[in-house]
Formats: sequence, structure tokens, C-alpha cells
Amino acid sequence: AVGLVEGITHEPDEKCPLTVSATVGLQGVLLAIPPTVLTMSLFARASGLGERYLAWSVLAAIIISGIATALQAARLGRLGGGHNLVSGTASGFVAVGLLAVNEAGLETLTTLVVVSSVLQLALGGCLRWLRRIITPVVSGVVLMLISVGIMQIVVARLGAAEGAPALAEPAVAAVTVAGAAVLGLRAKGVLRLWSPLVGVLAGCVAAGAFGLYSAQRVLDAPWIGVPEPWFPGFDLTPDRQFWALLPMFLIVSTATAIKTVGGSVALQRVSWREPRVTDYRLVQGAVSANGVCGVLSGIAGTLPTWSFEAMSVSLTNFTGVAARRVGYAIGIVLVALTFLPKVTALLLTIPDPVISAYLLVIMGMLFVEGFRTVLQDGLEPRKALIVGLSLAVGIGLQGENAIADLIGGTWGTLLGDGLTMGTLTAVLLTVFIEVSSPRRRRLELELNMNALPKIDGFLETLATSIGWDEASTSRLRFVGEESLSSLLEMNEDEAPRRLIVVARPGAGLVELEFLAVLAEENIQDQLAYLSNQTDATEQREVSLRLLRHFASAVRHRKYSGIDIVTVEVEGSR
Repeated sequence: AVGLVEGITHEPDEKCPLTVSATVGLQGVLLAIPPTVLTMSLFARASGLGERYLAWSVLAAIIISGIATALQAARLGRLGGGHNLVSGTASGFVAVGLLAVNEAGLETLTTLVVVSSVLQLALGGCLRWLRRIITPVVSGVVLMLISVGIMQIVVARLGAAEGAPALAEPAVAAVTVAGAAVLGLRAKGVLRLWSPLVGVLAGCVAAGAFGLYSAQRVLDAPWIGVPEPWFPGFDLTPDRQFWALLPMFLIVSTATAIKTVGGSVALQRVSWREPRVTDYRLVQGAVSANGVCGVLSGIAGTLPTWSFEAMSVSLTNFTGVAARRVGYAIGIVLVALTFLPKVTALLLTIPDPVISAYLLVIMGMLFVEGFRTVLQDGLEPRKALIVGLSLAVGIGLQGENAIADLIGGTWGTLLGDGLTMGTLTAVLLTVFIEVSSPRRRRLELELNMNALPKIDGFLETLATSIGWDEASTSRLRFVGEESLSSLLEMNEDEAPRRLIVVARPGAGLVELEFLAVLAEENIQDQLAYLSNQTDATEQREVSLRLLRHFASAVRHRKYSGIDIVTVEVEGSR
């Protein structure tokens, strides 16, 4: 049938054989382990917290990654994304985490991780209200600033190893990057997924040639063992350093939530045979689940988790298995691996230059992901200015913290941080555009057919005030009528609900938002269905077809407790 996603053999809510879920789950584990272990290893070694912390933090990161992936596959009320969103240690926290450890200690880091993760839990419940501030432009800028900051750290760690030639570490890093890049550029299909891992293996071979690799840790480790917990505790008396660092953690945590949103949306698009519109209730559940696992990370003294969306989408596309049992299988296997010390020891023997090079590749891809996010809604001149100024401020301060040198103290640390100031620039400019735009019009009433005359008069007055001609005014009124009619047909068996209509005039168009608590059916799903049909005989389908014809864009987003229908109508004077 037209519009079907080819290759999906098991949808999320379908059961699949245990052998299938276990096989696909094992593939997911092999893809998730390297970024989780290597990110945590780099952080632990760079922080100087010792071998005990290195061993425990890697084990804890693997366990929490397993819990996070299983929780993302679940649907526990408002917790869980209902899809196989593979999760692991968030490399975006490396820079701010190292700053926290160096400035205030491990206990302050754990407290900051917990507090910033609670923010994600809050964001999971109020995504709908932040949609005009946390825009794709702001989200993309944050991701690009995070990637640039970590690139500087990993490059700075490439130095002369003790007892090895001066060029040994740079050479090993170059081999790692080359191995990943060559395979990534030339391989096709599922083989491309393994390019980072192949790069790591090539780097380890090169490290062995330079005498930078030792397998003694693997030989000394037992085959089976129980992890020895080590919880560093919290700093319950926050000082000035804590308050200076907190905004940085909140920004990265918000970026993590945004990344989880993107991963959940992308995964929903590829997990069903027939195309569906994103269910933002599941997106909220995914963000909340990641927040819960962030709290667990803080308790364990590790960096929080985030989603590996590209990996998750690729795994679903290549295997065709989207059943939630796969997520459970990945989680179980990841937790089980922590009881095999020899496997963990093997992962911990990967040399520093290999880890640095691996993260350099990953951060390069994160920068591209941020750029794509910026382009998501187009890059018109105002958005381009926001991106340019924000990156100039953020990257400039990351290279030279001039403000900290001038002011010093807590405010110097806060205002001199490139990530903080770059993000603040993007947010303030976005808010300025929002408040300086033409005044929005608002109408609130009951969701029933008696609302039609009020909506019609509201839209007619709006069109007159902005000088639209008669044809454009009629089209705007017609779209309002058909939008209300479609919502009522979906909600015909429900008690009357509150309906809020918000109109935002723009250049040559009006954006209408209908906010209401609605039934399960989704307008945009119906429009996608109609786009693949040649006949329309039912009155319901005729109504939706007319709405699609007269409106330039129709979007329907589901959140817990509210549905938001956005319609754009073009007009002229």
C-alpha cells in the first residue's frame, strides 16, 4: 500500500518471538556499549578521581543505561516512551562535569546532576508551554555549543604519553578517526553502523604498536563477579560555586531533554508500517524517563543519560523489528554484563587517545545534528542572525574567557561560560522576536457547535484588522469552521471541553492554534490517510479534505492533558 514503511515486521505493540527480540537486542547492546563506556572512561580519567571511581562509574553507567533503555520501551502511565530508544551516558555533560569536579568536587557534581535531572521531569510535563521559546533554533545552537566545547577538551588531552614517542598519541588518534571515517564514507547498509567500533579497534591496534595498550587488566579480572557499589554522596550545603555551576547544568539538561524529544519523534516515524503523526504524550514520557535515570545517575555518581537516536532509528530500520520487547532485552543484557568483570575490564583497557578520537568523531556528528535542528523550520534572516550571534558569543568565550578574567568570582564563572552565554543569547533574541511580533489575538470558549459564530466573528475581525481581501478573509473563516467541525466530530461522545483559539498574524499568513482536550483520533493522521486516497465519499473525509486544501499547513500535537492543532492560512490584501 502507498505510504507503508517497508521492512517493519513487528510494530511496538506487537509481540515478537523471544529469539528475535534477543537477537536484535544483542545488536543494540553492541552499538550502545562503546559510547557509554568510552564517554564515562574519558570523564573518569580526565577528572583524576582514581581507578576506583573509574571502575565503579563505568559499571554504574552501563547499569543505568540498561535501565534507561528498558524504561524508554515501557509505558508506565506518563513514564516511558513506548519505543526502543537506546540510551547511554550523555557526552554533553563531560565539559560541565569536569568543571564541577575541578571547581567544587564530586559531591557537588552528584548534587548538580540530580537537580538538573529533576528539571527534565518538570520539562516532561510542560513541553507544550515551552514550544515557542525552546525552538529548533535554540535547540540547535545548544547542541552545537556543547559539541564545540567537548571537541576542545578531547583535543587538549592528546599529548605525549610517558615512555612513548611524542607523536604516538596523535598518530593513534589519527588512525582511529581514519578507520571510522573511511568505513563510514564507503560502507553501505548495516555495515555503516559499525564504523565507530571499527575505528576503535583500529586505534587499539595502533596503540599496541606504540606500546600504549596493556591487556593486564583483562588477564587479572575474574569471569564472574558482583559489582561493588560506591556512592559518593551529596553536597547538602550548596555554596557560591554550586550556584555558579547550576545554570550550566540546567542548560545541558535542557539540551538533553531536547535530544530525547528528537529521538522519540524520529523513532515514532520509523516504527510503524503506516505513517503516524507524533504522539507527544509518548515524547513527554520519554523525557520523564530520562529525567528519572538522570536522578539515578546522580545517586551513583556518574554522568546522566541521553538518547542515541541515530543508532535507535538505524537499528529499527535495518532489522525491521520495533517491538518493545527489544528494548527490554537490551536493558537486561546491559545490566547482566556488569556481572562479567572480564568484559568490563576489556572495555577499560581502551587507551586515552582512542577514546579522545572516538569522541571527536561523535561530537562532530552532534554538531551536524545541531545544524540540522536549526534548519528544521527554515533559516530565514532573523533566525540566521540568532544563530550567528549566539555561536559567536558562545564559541568566542569558550576559546577565551575574557569575562571571568575581568570580573572573577562566581559571576565571572557564570557569565564567562561560553555555553551559558551563547544559550542565553539565543533565548533572549527568541523572546524578543516573540514579544515584538504583531499582537496575538485570543478567544476562549466551550468546545461545541455554539462556538462557531464566535470563532467566525473573531476571524473576520482579525482579517479586517490586517487588511486582507475578501477571498482571503473567506478562506480564513472557512478554515476556522472546518477545524472546529473536525475537532467536534472527534469529540462527539465527550462532555464539552474548553477550547482556546490563538491567532498570530504574520507576513502574508495567519497561524491559528486550537488548544483543547480531545479524543484519541488525530487530524493529521486523517490528512495523511486522505493524501493516499483517490475517493472521498463520507462527509467526515470531505471535511478533512477541504481543510487540507484551504490551509497551507496543518499540525496536530498530542500532549498529556491537551491537544494543540496548528493551522496556517495564507492571505493577501
